[in-house]
Amino acid sequence: MKIAILGAGAYGTALGGILAENGHDIDYYDPKLKSEKLADVIENADAIVLCIPSSVISHTLPYLMKDKLLIVVTKGILTDAIFKDFKDWVVLSGPGYADDIKAGKSTHLTATDSRIVELFSTGFLDFDMTSDRKGVLMCGALKNVYAIGAGLRGLKSGTEAHEQYLRDAMDEMRTLLLANRADPRTVDLNCGKGDLRITCYYPSRNYEFGRILKENPSAEPEKTVEGMAALKLIHQREIVVPENLKILEEIIDATER
Repeated sequence: MKIAILGAGAYGTALGGILAENGHDIDYYDPKLKSEKLADVIENADAIVLCIPSSVISHTLPYLMKDKLLIVVTKGILTDAIFKDFKDWVVLSGPGYADDIKAGKSTHLTATDSRIVELFSTGFLDFDMTSDRKGVLMCGALKNVYAIGAGLRGLKSGTEAHEQYLRDAMDEMRTLLLANRADPRTVDLNCGKGDLRITCYYPSRNYEFGRILKENPSAEPEKTVEGMAALKLIHQREIVVPENLKILEEIIDATER
């Protein structure tokens, strides 16, 4: 199969390495390279792996063929509405680090379609499965938001306060998924609790920015902080936000600009 990977960063190339080892023909598209044309990369592809920052997703989707298999790997997408015109899209998410994948370390991910498992079949990846594409997307965005909150509280991994925070954050994520017609059980998968756990402590960029905000409430991110992009959408009510979500309200109050 000929597969176009949009995003030639560490994670995109790590996944591309697995696909190439499995005998697939891989082309990369790096949006930072002005000389490279997206149309040339995707024209003859059988499938497209979307692995670009969420901040440029809306500028890229209009140029993609809507009838090709689209594998969404990008995290930070809070709603599935942007994929409404795509006939066949699936999601791969979870607590996977590019370096671990390149080193062949055991990694646990969540897939929304069996074709993902077939494409990325290898001895060190395993998958839990769900058909809840919206829920998987929401988990990938919300875990960054709650990581900011963990940083705001200065929580330390392994403490009871940190463990209680994770439990409370998962409860709020379930409430958010349910309110937005996603499956709250998705939070208990690798894409939910697994990814939340590894994001809610240093050196997570979202966690670290929360720590900075605690010291300087007017601080602005020096690098991309995906949780802030998700919070912007939450502020704009891109999703339904029930009342009495205490942690989320605390994070919103601390990050309102």
